[in-house]
Amino acid sequence: MKNMKAVIVILMLCAGTVSFAQQTATEYGQNITLAEAKKVAAASEAHAAGKNWAVVIAIVDTGGNLVYLQKQDNTQIGSLEVAQLKARTANNFKRPTKALQDGLAQGGENLRILSLSGAIAVEGGELIVSNGKIIGAIGVSGLKAAEDTEVAKAGTAVIK
Repeated sequence: MKNMKAVIVILMLCAGTVSFAQQTATEYGQNITLAEAKKVAAASEAHAAGKNWAVVIAIVDTGGNLVYLQKQDNTQIGSLEVAQLKARTANNFKRPTKALQDGLAQGGENLRILSLSGAIAVEGGELIVSNGKIIGAIGVSGLKAAEDTEVAKAGTAVIK
């Protein structure tokens, strides 16, 4: 019976690892333009302002280079760096940062996420996809992580 419990625990850990590893990757496309980045940021800002939330919004291109950065009044200073890191992480690993956060929460082999250089495993980073290809990513910081994601998704929704 002890062996059966051990096998079940191992299978559960492996299942969690597999689900994290099988995130669908999208190809990179053309870099996001400044005009597109401003459009994404404006939609994110409008969503945040509608809820009276203060955030930092960072948008990077497919190389992880900063294209646009804005800090709303009264947003904590630390969010400047965090928003950029969320955007770069989403872009560089071709997945929302929540996927890393969820993988880390599963433990086991996913604890390797902690050793990824330049990555942050906190939700709030989302891919910006146009015509099925990644054109950049957005990172939002200043709120609870789930609220950061909500603001980021409001921005990504304007790009088709």
